[in-house]
Amino acid sequence: MRRARLLTPLAAAALAAGLGAAPLAASPAGKIKEKQKEAQVVLAQVGALDEQLGKTVEEWDGARYDLDKVRKQLATNRASLTVAQRAQHRTQQLVRQRLVTIYESDEPTTIDVVLGSTSLNSLIDRLQAERSVAKSDDLLAQHAVQVRDQLAAARVALRTTERRRSTSVHQLSDQKAQIGAMLAQRRRLLASVQSEITVMRAQEARRQAALAAEARRRLAAEQAELRRAAAERAKAAQAAAELKKKQQSSPPVTHPATTTTVVTTTTAPPTTTTLFPATTEPSTTEPAGTTDPATTTPATTTAEVPAVPLPAGHPQAATIALRYLGVKYLWGGESPAGFDCSGLVAYVFAQLGITLPHYAAAQYQLGVSVPREELQPGDLVFFDGLDHVGIYIGGGQFVHAPHTGDVVKITSLAAYGGGYVGARRI
Repeated sequence: MRRARLLTPLAAAALAAGLGAAPLAASPAGKIKEKQKEAQVVLAQVGALDEQLGKTVEEWDGARYDLDKVRKQLATNRASLTVAQRAQHRTQQLVRQRLVTIYESDEPTTIDVVLGSTSLNSLIDRLQAERSVAKSDDLLAQHAVQVRDQLAAARVALRTTERRRSTSVHQLSDQKAQIGAMLAQRRRLLASVQSEITVMRAQEARRQAALAAEARRRLAAEQAELRRAAAERAKAAQAAAELKKKQQSSPPVTHPATTTTVVTTTTAPPTTTTLFPATTEPSTTEPAGTTDPATTTPATTTAEVPAVPLPAGHPQAATIALRYLGVKYLWGGESPAGFDCSGLVAYVFAQLGITLPHYAAAQYQLGVSVPREELQPGDLVFFDGLDHVGIYIGGGQFVHAPHTGDVVKITSLAAYGGGYVGARRI
């Protein structure tokens, strides 16, 4: 029989502890994560209490079984003791009756037996018979007393065992009730925490939907602006080309300052031609249109440009990434059935015909570095020592697959604080 293990106040306090007021993170995702941690702690406590309650109930059942056995043995002993006491009483009555009978009867005494014997063998037989009767009476009385004493001692032992078993049952009952109350309280707390998580997840889902709608509007506006700017550039380029073509097809223009004056004298030998070119004007041999300020400005203007200009990148990757909001996180996942962070990035860029490794640190080695202030939709942003990656969508936000138990979602760069490592443009 296992001993009853009562919960001490210290053990009960230790078992009930573990749910201190943990500070919640500022972001909704952080709050949900903290609540999930709290739920995990409570769930672990519920599991521990449930297991302990099961063991305690088993011990309680065992103690009740043993107590029932002792009580049955005690009942049997009580019945046997009653029978033995009755047998002793009858034996004592028989012995007393026999003594009275011997005293009152005319049976020969030992002297009579000796004197009345006709032979030695007859004497011995008569004496042995007398002794046998006396011994039988004595043994019968002794046996009755012995049985009575044994049963009485057994009854005392059984009563002691009954008290001990009864105490054990009461202790285990108290422990069972104590654990049951703690378990019920923890289950209520777990239900409350899970209800809060459900509410917070619903709120986060609505917030994510609003962020996604805003991001889609922003990306659509940016792409429309890019298309408008591209159209204007194309229109300007076409106008410039047409102007250049027109200028090239027109005859050269002679500047008035280059007019030649011919002076002829009758006394001079051959005719002499003197040219008076304007020293400040360009020669007439230059191509037409070179004196037009509109056409000379680009050639004479010097603009400061970076040595290695950033490529355009792939802003459409941001729009594609928004399609997978809500897909669950799956370690090693690289499909809409489940994504991890680098798996999501690789899957999105694969739809653009770009193959990326399924490994954040390796993805960081590709493309070109982008300063944080020059981030554009479609750039890859990296965090936590290159252990995490997402796709920037503008507005200081990015799409990523955060961690187990979460889903693909929109998060702000600020939420990662000092964990930001850098960005790459593929």
